[in-house]
Formats: sequence, structure tokens, C-alpha cells
Amino acid sequence: MKLGWQPRKWLEKKTKRGVRSYPIGTIAYYGPDNRRATKAAVSIILAPHAEPADLRRWFAETGDLRTDETVVAEIVAFLRENDVKSVAAMDGIIGCPHEEGIDYPLGEDCPACSYWKGRNRWSGKLEAS
Repeated sequence: MKLGWQPRKWLEKKTKRGVRSYPIGTIAYYGPDNRRATKAAVSIILAPHAEPADLRRWFAETGDLRTDETVVAEIVAFLRENDVKSVAAMDGIIGCPHEEGIDYPLGEDCPACSYWKGRNRWSGKLEAS
């Protein structure tokens, strides 16, 4: 029995292959802590060293965007619309969903996300202050 279109499977396959050619789709997840992604940012990079040609964001008040099949399908549709050849995605959550300089002052910690205060966004480990 042949199954229908599976966006998550398409995304996993593209991500597993690594960066092969352009355009590249990038996916980053953000959350109030390291367990729940409440923001997904997806960009399209057309060439090496180029700024993103397009950027879209998804938000959720509850749940985790990484496991939301509707959001995954929308992300895949966006990537396919832009004819990406490769997808680069982070495994985990890489920081607070709020934007420095927009949601809170530059150089300060986000007042809404205490988990990330003093924490390295890439490793998740607390840094000495």
C-alpha cells in the first residue's frame, strides 16, 4: 500500500543529505526553554555569503512547533515553493523566541525567558559571568 505525501519524511530526507547546492533552506527553532519550540524561523539562501532572500516565521502559544504536523507541512510547502536543493536545520532549540532590539533592549537578557539568562544558545550550558 502506497502512502500519501509525507512532509516530515521529505524534510528529514533533505536535512539528512546535508548541504549539496543552492538554494538552501535553513530552519531554526526557538523557545522559552530547551524543551518547547514556540517559534520557527525558516529562510531561503540563494547563494554562498548571500543574505536570506525570504524569511518566514511560525509561532505557537502552546505545544511544540517541531511536532506540529500542520506547521511542518507549511514549512515544507514554503521550502518547496522556493525550490530548495538542500535543507540545514538545528536539532534543538537555539535560544529565546523574542528578538533582541525589538522585544527587549540590545545587550540585555530577555525578561520573559529566564531559562536563557547567562546560557550559551548553541550548547545550552550556563556560562561563567
